[in-house]
Amino acid sequence: QVQLVESGGGLVQAGGSLRLSCAASGSIFAISAMGWYRQVPGNQRELVARFIGGTTTDYADSVKGRFTISRDNAKNTVYLQMNSLKPEDTAVYYCKAVVQLKENSVSYNYWGQGTQVTVSS
Repeated sequence: QVQLVESGGGLVQAGGSLRLSCAASGSIFAISAMGWYRQVPGNQRELVARFIGGTTTDYADSVKGRFTISRDNAKNTVYLQMNSLKPEDTAVYYCKAVVQLKENSVSYNYWGQGTQVTVSS
């Protein structure tokens, strides 16, 4: 099995910064994609930023120029640096990894438990 452990959420004033971390552990052969999504109650979960394959990144338009995703492959860890935070960034942030458990096997989606980010105005 695979576990994703997130950390770094919290309360911050508008204009402030937070850094989220997500570490994947368990029976991992390869990770083909890893990134961050967020969800506000009553809304669908949406992409924030992700790595696809090796170094290709994908950002939501609403966070481009403010958020930066990075990764440490040796630690199976992905980070999200969030700057210039806005009240509309308030949400539960979830880490997702697409994981291959062994060579030549299919990949599975795994999610973290979520971490709350609250931006006050």
